[in-house]
Amino acid sequence: MSETILSSKTKTVIISPDRPFTIIGERINPTGRKALAREMAAGNYDRVISDALAQVAAGAHMLDVNAGIPLADEPAILAHAIKIVQSITDLPLSIDSSIVAALESGLSVYEGKALVNSVTGEDERLEAVLPLIKKYNAVVIAISNDETGISEDPDVRFAVAKKIVERAMDHGIPREDVLVDPLVMPIGAMRYAGRQVFRIVRRVQDELGCNTCCGASNVSFGLPNRPPLNGTFLAMAIASGLTAAITNPIEHEIKRAILAADVFTGNDENCATWIKVNREVAAAQPPATPTPTGTPAPAREARERKFRREK
Repeated sequence: MSETILSSKTKTVIISPDRPFTIIGERINPTGRKALAREMAAGNYDRVISDALAQVAAGAHMLDVNAGIPLADEPAILAHAIKIVQSITDLPLSIDSSIVAALESGLSVYEGKALVNSVTGEDERLEAVLPLIKKYNAVVIAISNDETGISEDPDVRFAVAKKIVERAMDHGIPREDVLVDPLVMPIGAMRYAGRQVFRIVRRVQDELGCNTCCGASNVSFGLPNRPPLNGTFLAMAIASGLTAAITNPIEHEIKRAILAADVFTGNDENCATWIKVNREVAAAQPPATPTPTGTPAPAREARERKFRREK
């Protein structure tokens, strides 16, 4: 099976269908988080640090770092955020931006083999991003849309993914350094969004020999009680061959679903991780209040009243 290797200065992560699912923490992203956006734009990275450490503690294998703040100097902010995060954790990072200059700024300061999020199938975008991937020996997420937009036909999305993989190989980038993103759409707006993803993931694994990654939280956008939906979707996607996702490791139901999926795909040998995590959870819980011995007071009082009446 294909193995995608990423690294920090001291730690390596391998993404593969034969290994436990790779969790890429999504929290360092100012999109929709006004306080974080204000702080990063002002040079305050305290929340970036706390979000990074919380995701590490929750079991993330990698962290996504985004600095998409309107009217801010994104290349400079992204590079600074990457340096700060790399100073407090040895997890490999995903450098996340739609601006090519910001991607290059982040890659230029990164220590190790980074993941770049992302490239799409537009010719102009391919010719701007792929040379950077080759130059910095990085891995890239290939998002399966192009100039025509996002197709509802999974075969069209697969064709775009195939085009990106082939173009990457033309630039000297091996297929194992391309993570295909099948594009997760909101299930509340698109009835068969889940089925589409599962079909594309299977084809990518079988026909392209590439690993896959997605932004998992998109699937539940606009719906109530999102964590069970996200967790169940991920478990089903893992069963279909998905090997990594940008998601929230702090959310208990998501993390639990991923761990359970690893058990049933055979990627948690002897269920060792499942046992370890659940033992830790049990140990962290406060001891139960002891049940008093003897007859409970209400029952004893009722018995005494009955005895007095009979007497």
